[in-house]
Amino acid sequence: MSGNLTARKVATAKAGKYSDGGNLYLLVSETGSRKWVLRFTLGGRAREMGLGSVAVVSLAEARDRASDARRKISNGIDPIGDRKRDTGVVTFGEMADQVCESLSAGFRNEKHRAQWKMTLEVYAGPLRKLPVDAVSTDDVLGVLKPIWLTKAETASRVRGRIEKVLDAAKAKGLRERENPARWRGHLDHLLPKPGKLTRGHHAAMPYERVPGFITDLRQRGAMAALALEFCILTAARSGEVFGLRWPEVDLEKRVWTVPGERMKAGRPHRVPLCHRAIAILKHLLPLTAESVFAFPGQSVGRPLSNMAMEMMLRRMKITDATVHGFRSSFRDWAGNVSDFPREIAEAALAHVIGDKSEQAYRRSDALEKRRALMEAWAEWCDSPRTDNVVAISGTGQK
Repeated sequence: MSGNLTARKVATAKAGKYSDGGNLYLLVSETGSRKWVLRFTLGGRAREMGLGSVAVVSLAEARDRASDARRKISNGIDPIGDRKRDTGVVTFGEMADQVCESLSAGFRNEKHRAQWKMTLEVYAGPLRKLPVDAVSTDDVLGVLKPIWLTKAETASRVRGRIEKVLDAAKAKGLRERENPARWRGHLDHLLPKPGKLTRGHHAAMPYERVPGFITDLRQRGAMAALALEFCILTAARSGEVFGLRWPEVDLEKRVWTVPGERMKAGRPHRVPLCHRAIAILKHLLPLTAESVFAFPGQSVGRPLSNMAMEMMLRRMKITDATVHGFRSSFRDWAGNVSDFPREIAEAALAHVIGDKSEQAYRRSDALEKRRALMEAWAEWCDSPRTDNVVAISGTGQK
């Protein structure tokens, strides 16, 4: 195919972008490096495919590679993904794992390491199968936008970690384009500034409405509905529920032990399971025999999507509450309706109580006292009406 460029133009062109026709471009940087790029649209999304450096790919070869890619595009085949299968191009997920491993020695504790790993596996999950050199701004925005306004701090950390992974890929020669996760001069034009994001408390459903909500939720029957009910009954964080693996559960003793790496405080947390929570798990056990996760997602070997429970709230037209807010619903109920001591309710939420001296003397996690509390909460959630509020006695200790 004859185009607009000549071998002489390719060799002498100054910094800029030069079209050869058919969306094949020569890009010359300020430093003089020259490379070939094919731009195309597939599935309604603009993409850019590197075809190699001028130092090793001639004009004729670039045209041949572009022509081959165009044939694949015309047949609905993604040439970038196809090249990955042929050449073993490193994926974002593989690069992310490498970065986590190389940086882990410098992390201050196991919790920090676990947070890095979790954000790049869960929140950045949609990027993991993409070739690391193909991750675009649209891909990054697809990850950030769902959490940018609702989980500001988490979203900011996710963005920074994606940026670091892509920078590492470029440093290893696996990527040439500008970093699509860069904030200054790039994403700052597309997303609200972090300082202007609404932080504050998570919107919580009043505890008086929870029983009615649970009744409606049980009509759904979907995996996300079961996960959400389990999350409410255990007063756990959504990430802890999504990551629940069967080996963590002792059905006979009715205890779920969350590993420290998945806890905000970085230490293991035992959760007493009420009868309804046990019933949910026993219902799921034969249905999830092929998965290590109690709440598996649609992809093999992956947990339920981190947005599944929030989407369930939206489908139920709940606009004034969040999944995390149910922890506040539980805490308000425990303080206003039940007669259980404050420290028992705080322990149920896995909050750290007291100063270091007090913590040193508080060796027990009060599992059985918390079990009574969680059974009382489950009874409240299962109650037909809540307009006549009466105190539920706990241990009698204040």
